[in-house]
Amino acid sequence: MQQRTLAKTVSLSGIGLHSGCQVNLKLNPAPAGSGIVFRRTDLPGQPQLAALYSNVTDTRNCTCLGDGKGLAVSTIEHLMAALAVSAVDNALIDVDNQEMPIMDGSALPFYQAIQDAGTTAQNAPRQVLKVLREVSFSDDKGNSASLSPSSEFAVDFEIEFPSKIVGCQRFNHIITPKVFAELVAPCRTFCEKYQVDYLQSVGLIKGGSLENAVVLDGETILNPGGFRVENECVNHKVIDAIGDMYTAGLPLIGRLKASKSGHYHNNMLLKQLFADPANFEIIEG
Repeated sequence: MQQRTLAKTVSLSGIGLHSGCQVNLKLNPAPAGSGIVFRRTDLPGQPQLAALYSNVTDTRNCTCLGDGKGLAVSTIEHLMAALAVSAVDNALIDVDNQEMPIMDGSALPFYQAIQDAGTTAQNAPRQVLKVLREVSFSDDKGNSASLSPSSEFAVDFEIEFPSKIVGCQRFNHIITPKVFAELVAPCRTFCEKYQVDYLQSVGLIKGGSLENAVVLDGETILNPGGFRVENECVNHKVIDAIGDMYTAGLPLIGRLKASKSGHYHNNMLLKQLFADPANFEIIEG
């Protein structure tokens, strides 16, 4: 297989979840071998950040890239998931704010935009990262994530919440474009109303609303339409996991198993993977 990039530039706009500010986004074709790179067009010199696990500086509530000197691009995971499943190896992402637009809280607007634009093959072989040995990471709260050898990229994710609306949910599928489009991409971020109240009280999620998140209040879903798909909550966690895994810099061939984990665990898992070259191999495919 050959590397692929976008067939044409795609433009999107929306508000930042935390800032509430308007954000304009352009997904541009990029040369073979360049990977996924974010460019802050609102800053002098238009500095760039590669979408790599080693550039992740914050994993609280989202995945944030940074250079440790003030340059940052946050909430990249939904777009990264859409790029990964669309087999886009190379893209230059122009953004005029520190935050990515939250859109409707899912990966679907990004995925649809990429599908509408199409992709094109480039004159370079595609490389993938194949997991050879199991690696894992867990914390002292019972949250864990692992990568193990597999012939395809698959995700087995489970969550458990006290709320009967959510409860125990599990997703266990090979990630194909069909599975992603139907079961995963439409799934929105979710939270409890008390979390929204607290975050807004400390000046965060100024752009949060029922238009871009599923909000639970006890045993009630505040969104008029309810859930979009069955097990929407765990399926949204799968969006985050796919996007975070793509910060490996190459498509992964392996099985991700996760239990009640999040962005922090995903990033630490990749650090575990790359800590020993015997854990993986890079092959053409």
